[in-house]
Amino acid sequence: MSTPSLEPAKIVAVQQGLLGWFEANRRDLPWRRTRDPYHVLVSEIMLQQTQVDRVLPYYRAFLERFPTVQALAAAPTAEVIKAWAGLGYNRRAVNLQRTARYIVDNLEGTFPREVEALRSLPGIGPYTAGAVACFAYEQDVAFIDTNMRRVLHRLFHGVDVPSPTASDREILGIASAVVPPGRGWVWNQALIEFGALHCTARRPACVVCPLQAVCCAYPGVQSAIAAVPRGARATTEPRFHESNRYYRGRVLAALRDLPAAESGEGIALKALGHHVRDNFTEADVPWLYGVVKGLSDDGLAMVAEETPGYDGGSDEPEPQLRIRLP
Repeated sequence: MSTPSLEPAKIVAVQQGLLGWFEANRRDLPWRRTRDPYHVLVSEIMLQQTQVDRVLPYYRAFLERFPTVQALAAAPTAEVIKAWAGLGYNRRAVNLQRTARYIVDNLEGTFPREVEALRSLPGIGPYTAGAVACFAYEQDVAFIDTNMRRVLHRLFHGVDVPSPTASDREILGIASAVVPPGRGWVWNQALIEFGALHCTARRPACVVCPLQAVCCAYPGVQSAIAAVPRGARATTEPRFHESNRYYRGRVLAALRDLPAAESGEGIALKALGHHVRDNFTEADVPWLYGVVKGLSDDGLAMVAEETPGYDGGSDEPEPQLRIRLP
């Protein structure tokens, strides 16, 4: 049984309003000009947790360096990590190559077309599988990312601040109900674009919104956002330059830039420490080992000549470790 917010008249109004807005406001992005599933996959992985303007130069450079899924699969992982340098969340690069190698080794280099088959690929989740099926093969499939979730929640459930009232499962059900038959590609592009440019997290343009009349969150969403103290999360989250992610990035930057690491010989753990943290001391060795071990577990670095059984403890024998890119 459908809820009042999913009445056919409302769905039609939302579809018409959103598609009309997209026609007038869409950005000319390179991944919108291709139906190559490999190119679509690269864009979708890069766009995870990263702004479009930052992704654009990396997308072009990455595809120049690895123009096909076969080229990416055959490349040394160290080269893939270097090509990703500066984009952040380097684990994405390793997972992308894992997917490419699986497709080349097990599927003769051919991407699956159906969502369930795409989801079976290593490193591919529900959103990415749906995006590839839709944006490469123009299938009428529903999927949700942060922007899409926010727009659909506000339109059909109401205010999502300070926290959503609908589950992802409920939002995905709405997403499935509102895809216009035969227009899945443009619809999902429009939904993403609207969330990125118009119905944003902190500054939705409600006053000039073409969906204002059918939005369950209007007019209360702006006042709800204003009531949330700015920086409310700052007291519970570590500053980035003190975070584990920051130092993981420092380690990878050192491994990319140091000649010894680049040559495949690797760099000694203690020597690496002086490139990672100012005033690095012997007492920091167990901490640095933990950072490196995490990178190794994620496939982003390799630890060679490891002392058997060493776990980073201060009472263990001095480790003879050399660290390099995979």
